Amino acid sequence: MKFVLYPAYLPNVVNFSWMIKQPKVYFCGGLSYQKQSFRNRAEIYGANGKLKLTIPIKHSQGSIRKSYKNVSIDYDKNWQKIHWKSICSAYRSSPYFEYYESELYPLFQKKQVALFHFNIILIEKLMLLIEHSFDYQIVNCGSTELDILNSLISAKKIFKTEFKTYIQVFKNKYGFIPNLSILDVLFNLGPETKKYLSSIKLNLN
Repeated sequence: MKFVLYPAYLPNVVNFSWMIKQPKVYFCGGLSYQKQSFRNRAEIYGANGKLKLTIPIKHSQGSIRKSYKNVSIDYDKNWQKIHWKSICSAYRSSPYFEYYESELYPLFQKKQVALFHFNIILIEKLMLLIEHSFDYQIVNCGSTELDILNSLISAKKIFKTEFKTYIQVFKNKYGFIPNLSILDVLFNLGPETKKYLSSIKLNLN
């Protein structure tokens, strides 16, 4: 049995921790797109606490629902500029923001058509930045040999995993907020990010 993921937008800590512990990650995008998930949203730590970043998508016409891999990003509003400005505002004073800024900024300039492929591009870059050798394959969702881990991209799922605390920019104001986007760990822990992710004992129940 192979465990399969839907690629998430700037995945959270649990999602990323799970991925780096797999010899190979299998991504699926063939089933109908579902709302209320981390496919097009991420959470970071802003000046007023948890801040949600949502990528607008082009909705299907009529009753036919698009598969995830065929969902297009909507650029009617300049969400890229808004998201990058929010990221800068949240992490400009973090220890490692300037170290990774030039690597990530170009990804918020180029306009990718498909949400599915944009998320994979981001994940590839983030894996490179934490110096993890990342092997993945895009597979057919309909195979009976696959078990899709919906919980890892559900925006409503609350994990019982215990998270070790680390320094966060606004921790003194709102306390430690766990399981945010991988960006929160990367900008605060830098080269120690992979070690932190590896140390987490996951409980996906």
